[in-house]
Amino acid sequence: MITVVLWKWKAPIGYRSTFLGEHVNIMANMIRRHLHLEHEIVLVTDDPTGVDPSVRIVPLWDDFAHLQSFVGPTRPACYRRLKVFNAEAAGLGERVLSIDLDAVITGDITPLVDRPEDFVIWGDTAKGTLYNGGLWLLRRGTRQKVWTSFDPDTSPSLTRANNIIGSDQAWISHSLGKGESTWTMKDGVYSFRNHLKVRTKFDLPEDAKVVMFHGQWDPWHPEVQKRYPWVREHYK
Repeated sequence: MITVVLWKWKAPIGYRSTFLGEHVNIMANMIRRHLHLEHEIVLVTDDPTGVDPSVRIVPLWDDFAHLQSFVGPTRPACYRRLKVFNAEAAGLGERVLSIDLDAVITGDITPLVDRPEDFVIWGDTAKGTLYNGGLWLLRRGTRQKVWTSFDPDTSPSLTRANNIIGSDQAWISHSLGKGESTWTMKDGVYSFRNHLKVRTKFDLPEDAKVVMFHGQWDPWHPEVQKRYPWVREHYK
């Protein structure tokens, strides 16, 4: 059984994206179409308004919510997600797939998930950051040092001093270091910002399975769907 964990919490005023129940439901639809393993979809949230009843709700925990002020109101502060690395994380299963709501699933993701490793995370991200927190797979109870070594009073300053970009992904990169199994373009995991938006052709690569929309563009933006018809085709 795979527990697919989605995340949605009330963003500060001025944050670059607005996440709604509709976006949760679309992601759930894409997962059901493209993940051919037994799975359950869970939303960790402080606002389940508009979310389909088939998605199980887990109340958002307050751990590290105050660290939003550290990264600023317009940037994501996803330190809360580190709690999944706690072996006793309540309400989640033994095998967890975490994916951001602003991703588009365009093909069969079963090969991405049906892997033997205890931990797999998206690579192919920003320079200076080994991993991206938008997509990862974890066998609960492994990589516990990501949780146990995190200190909200010192860890954010440590990653920033070492020019590691991000919040949860920065700490994951710092605490685990090089050598973890990753998904890259070779596995069909693409960055819209880094890999596709810069292309002269707007077609979707034939081998694409997931396109991550980290950054200022979201797949529900009308201008994105107009310019990239494949987004409109798959994001539903």
